Amino acid sequence: MSTDDEKGQALSLLKEARSRFTRQDLATRLGVSPKTITRWEMAGVHRPAIVGAALREILAAPIQSKNSGKSFTFVDLFAGIGGIRLGFESAGGECVFTSEWNDWSKKTYLENFGDGHPFVGDITKVDGTDIPDHDILLAGFPCQPFSIAGVSKKNALGRPHGFECTTQGTLFFDVARIIAEKRPHAFLLENVKNLLSHDKGNTFKIIVQTLKTELGYEVHPKVIDAKSWVPQHRERILLVGYREKSLFSWDDLRIPERGPVLESILHPEDGREKPEDPFTVGPDGKVHSKYVLTDRLWAYLQAYAEKHRAAGNGFGFGLVSGKDVARTLSARYYKDGSEILVSRGTSKNPRRLTPRECARLMGFPDSFRIPVSDTQAYRQFGNSVVVPVISEVAKIMVPHVISAKNSERAGILERILSA
Repeated sequence: MSTDDEKGQALSLLKEARSRFTRQDLATRLGVSPKTITRWEMAGVHRPAIVGAALREILAAPIQSKNSGKSFTFVDLFAGIGGIRLGFESAGGECVFTSEWNDWSKKTYLENFGDGHPFVGDITKVDGTDIPDHDILLAGFPCQPFSIAGVSKKNALGRPHGFECTTQGTLFFDVARIIAEKRPHAFLLENVKNLLSHDKGNTFKIIVQTLKTELGYEVHPKVIDAKSWVPQHRERILLVGYREKSLFSWDDLRIPERGPVLESILHPEDGREKPEDPFTVGPDGKVHSKYVLTDRLWAYLQAYAEKHRAAGNGFGFGLVSGKDVARTLSARYYKDGSEILVSRGTSKNPRRLTPRECARLMGFPDSFRIPVSDTQAYRQFGNSVVVPVISEVAKIMVPHVISAKNSERAGILERILSA
């Protein structure tokens, strides 16, 4: 091989290595200064044979799936307060881009994660090419109906159709166009269980068709009830997808045999927990009185429930004790708290959960900061994912992503060496 060929190959290897490592990290691995790496990139490698051999060795080393720094990257779309992000960070991932339109949710997100990467509000105004490359796309997109009217007419006229037609105007369209542009190894999409029946099943049908037929991903949907991880019934549908053929299986998901009960997330109010103003007060950490229902509200909820019982309906409040599992926490919890009311005994009015208890009910750690009002906090946790569910899903997703990354890297390396 001529010196020019060696130099060209070394520069190709250097470019591939720089897509994986920072300049400082690569310099440390090669035993040179970062300035040397910069000089090689700008003026060419001075000793291509030696450097090329070292770069091949670095690039040939397999990517580790855990406990080796950040082993994969992801984007967090429709991020809310970052519940999905927490799950994938626990599996060794690095977030490189976030979108969330709600200013209050953005405040909570930034308070807990900072702003060390691009953060946008309206994803519909972001060009796909401006989003960083990533391995996994994460999105908890809103559920919206699609219109398929006019598709056959557009087809006859030779106009674009497929997902660009059927999903246009919905927020899923933005998920699809970003997947089409960036081609991540995998995605995880989260939605309410009703997505399956929404618009008589048409919405879910078009989503799966778009992901499989239009974008070419294998798709694995599953409805999961979070009650095995947290003390609430909360069914959500998760769609896992892979660009390459994978061995992913939902059978690998580890589901606890017995879930916890509410006392595991309630304030003990006996001094075992430090008070957290404004949720708990005093040396014993008693729940603040503002969370106890007023006589008027408690009387109204009881009368409302009795009215519906007499009519043969099941509507009413959900009164629970520490030994129970709660109903689904909703974004409307701030209104009256009726779906989850904590009993304080027969002679006392029940109380709402505090925002900290709501955070625990969704699997957030106590280190998670709540910088917003109670009203906003209830909305945010009611709209969130259950973090430990996402963590377990990430555990079974990531190994297949790492495998795909290693295979892709091996193919790139082989092409460079055979060029």
